[in-house]
Amino acid sequence: MQSMQTKLPPDLGPWQMFMHADWVVQAIMVSLAFASLVTWTVLLAKGWELRGMARTLRSARGGLQHANRLEGADALGRGVARTLVDEAQDELLQSAGLPDKAAVKERVASRLERVELLYLRQLRKGTGVLATIGATAPFVGLFGTVWGIMNSFVGIARSNTTNLAVVAPGIAEALLATALGLVAAIPAVVIYNHFARRLMALRAEMGDLSATVQQLVSRDLDRQQLVLLRTATGN
Repeated sequence: MQSMQTKLPPDLGPWQMFMHADWVVQAIMVSLAFASLVTWTVLLAKGWELRGMARTLRSARGGLQHANRLEGADALGRGVARTLVDEAQDELLQSAGLPDKAAVKERVASRLERVELLYLRQLRKGTGVLATIGATAPFVGLFGTVWGIMNSFVGIARSNTTNLAVVAPGIAEALLATALGLVAAIPAVVIYNHFARRLMALRAEMGDLSATVQQLVSRDLDRQQLVLLRTATGN
């Protein structure tokens, strides 16, 4: 008894469909494969960067919380924590002798906010391409499908037949472009949303670190004011 199982002809494998496709469809498939490669590359590179930044922020915050003065934070290494402390110290140096301590605190807070935004812009680099791939890849794949189906209809007209065996390969090649578009778009959207959540968490961590620096600045200013008050009263 002959087996009822059906198998694809040898020329209907993915690679064979790609090789037999029109050059426009081939170019679209190659571009979608490259977009998928970019997506996974960004996942590895940006994931490693954000993971390292999270560890650095947690370690720096712990070090700052154990410091009683801003000068006690000088042992911090390079990175966002070191930059925040340097900005705060620079503003205190420039504002030395000014009587309005509240204004000094506002200027320190403003400078720290600018540092936070600078680091966040750097951390967002590379994630925009994921949004672009997720939004455009399905339509690029659909364009390849439409183009391939148009070529299939032209082939039908030239061959003067509607035999499914003649039509199917061209349609299969066209639909492969849509499949590749989805393969590129779906991971890009998922990874972009994952990084968006990670960046929100890092922004909160950075805000906590900035608040800790501002607390140290506030304590140092209060100590200076107390010393001046005691000097003035002779106590």
